[in-house]
Amino acid sequence: MTICLATTVTARRAYDLVNELQAYFVSKLDALPEPVQGSRFNPASWLRAGGKFGGGTRFIATDEQLFNRASVNVSQIQYENDATKKMASATALSTIVHPRRPDMPSMHMHISWTEMKDGSGYWRVMGDLNPALPDADDKSLFEQAFVDAVGRELCTYGMAQGAEYFYIPALKRHRGVAHFYLEAHTSGVFDADLTMAGRFGRTVIETYHKISLSHLGSPSTLTPSDWAAQLAYHSIYFLQVLTLDRGTTSGLLVHAENDVGILGSLPSHVDKALLRSCVPQLPKLQQTLLSNLLDVLPDAPKSLVDDAVKAKLATVVRQFYQEHPEAQELMARADRLAPTQQNHRGAE
Repeated sequence: MTICLATTVTARRAYDLVNELQAYFVSKLDALPEPVQGSRFNPASWLRAGGKFGGGTRFIATDEQLFNRASVNVSQIQYENDATKKMASATALSTIVHPRRPDMPSMHMHISWTEMKDGSGYWRVMGDLNPALPDADDKSLFEQAFVDAVGRELCTYGMAQGAEYFYIPALKRHRGVAHFYLEAHTSGVFDADLTMAGRFGRTVIETYHKISLSHLGSPSTLTPSDWAAQLAYHSIYFLQVLTLDRGTTSGLLVHAENDVGILGSLPSHVDKALLRSCVPQLPKLQQTLLSNLLDVLPDAPKSLVDDAVKAKLATVVRQFYQEHPEAQELMARADRLAPTQQNHRGAE
């Protein structure tokens, strides 16, 4: 079935932007040493309601010499002909790169435009640098990218919001070292905000490419402790995404047609024993959630998180919040909270 996209000019322009950024990011990752013929990525598509309400395409990394996991996703969901929904469409780019080498930082970026049927709309813009082995120069470059992309005033606000959103209260630490987050953002001028979102995406992509080149171009002797630090960090990333990240959880609760894609941010392996040790530190409800998640992970020193495991993890998350909707109050948030799930559910 053909995918049905949104018809408004603003939604189509947002869709053009995220597709442009997706192609640009894949091209920059393909150009990293050693450049490849063809691409390091394979496309995978999914449909919402058989394409009636849109869908998306993600590019999944296949080069295991360079990537632990990487996924560059674009989607557009639209409800223009569904009278039960106040939302007209949601258009998004969501990316995650986990390099194979522990000395190279992971990176996450999300840019989305949500449009309501009354013509209003807002942006969600975020980026964060996630190293297993922190590097002060990388952190400085990434934070400067935020300033260059949006200006110092908006950057100061966005970084403060990011520091709040990506904090893990139970562990008294952040996920990552450089954070930027705008939720429900609009200046009231679509063209200006579209330009800002595009500049943010391109600047972050170019900065991450520069950081990656600096590591790949420098000789590095990796030790067993470096690889252990990466596994530990990937485990904390797993914990944050599946117990705190509001965007991931909302995606899983809205529909079950792209579970593997929504969980494309997860690294390839985690330390189940380390995660088990975190359970008592969490609030009571989240103890139950994390314990249930751990029950579907393989028992191994390094638990593999493949597509089959992702599907099980998605089911656990969905069932948990259906049974304990009040637990959503424990998830991450900044000073603005968009009604993402209600936008999709409408009067259902």
